[in-house]
Amino acid sequence: MIIEYSPESGVQLVDPLDFGGFKLVLKGSLSPNTQALRGITLVDQGNALVPVDLVPTLSGCPKESKAWQVAYGKMVASAREYGWIDVDADAIRAHIERRS
Repeated sequence: MIIEYSPESGVQLVDPLDFGGFKLVLKGSLSPNTQALRGITLVDQGNALVPVDLVPTLSGCPKESKAWQVAYGKMVASAREYGWIDVDADAIRAHIERRS
């Protein structure tokens, strides 16, 4: 599952059915307006925290699919087991990939 940000399209969900990977792709230059990231926190150059509740609201998410909702819940539970959830922020740790 890829969350993608570009100045042109904002934040959107790409490849929503790939539950084996989770990353944030930043395309182009990042706006100094951090509100454009819709609550995603850049921890450092390589990591971000994505609010668990944000993902199902993103463009590109198959919101009406019960199967997707169940699979997403399982992915979050698995991430919790591996320590990839920031409990205080209720956010999933995501690797950042930058593309021009």
